Amino acid sequence: MDAKPTPQSGIDAFDRKIIDALREDGRMSVTELARRVGLSKTPCQVRLRRLIDAGYILGFRAVIDPVKLGLDHIAFTEVKLSDTREAALEEFRRAVLKIREVEECHMIASSFDYLLKVRTSDIRKYREVLGERISSLPHVASTSTFVAMETIRDAM
Repeated sequence: MDAKPTPQSGIDAFDRKIIDALREDGRMSVTELARRVGLSKTPCQVRLRRLIDAGYILGFRAVIDPVKLGLDHIAFTEVKLSDTREAALEEFRRAVLKIREVEECHMIASSFDYLLKVRTSDIRKYREVLGERISSLPHVASTSTFVAMETIRDAM
């Protein structure tokens, strides 16, 4: 295995193995992480700290089961803006971050401007979020909704 950093990434094969192992289980101990990637504990800790400091690893969090919390309704909402100048985009971005039900927000190169992943308890709650919160975001001209019928893979 080549352990040299690549010019494009600044990380090497051991760093990639650390990242891959933490994707599977972000709660494992450093001792277990070191065992899995084939390093001793101290060099593994040093690499882990460097990956965190360099921004490759942004943090650690609990992965919650939304279905057990009664949040099993997923809708994808296309949002078309009436103004796409940078100031309007920034105003929209700041406002959409305040809507708790919006799990993801992506700017899209398409006939619409943003794609939102919205998670609620049911269609009635989604309709309320759409009508009262999403539709009233700055510069929203129109929306279109696609309801997920089944989730095959979720990156959580």
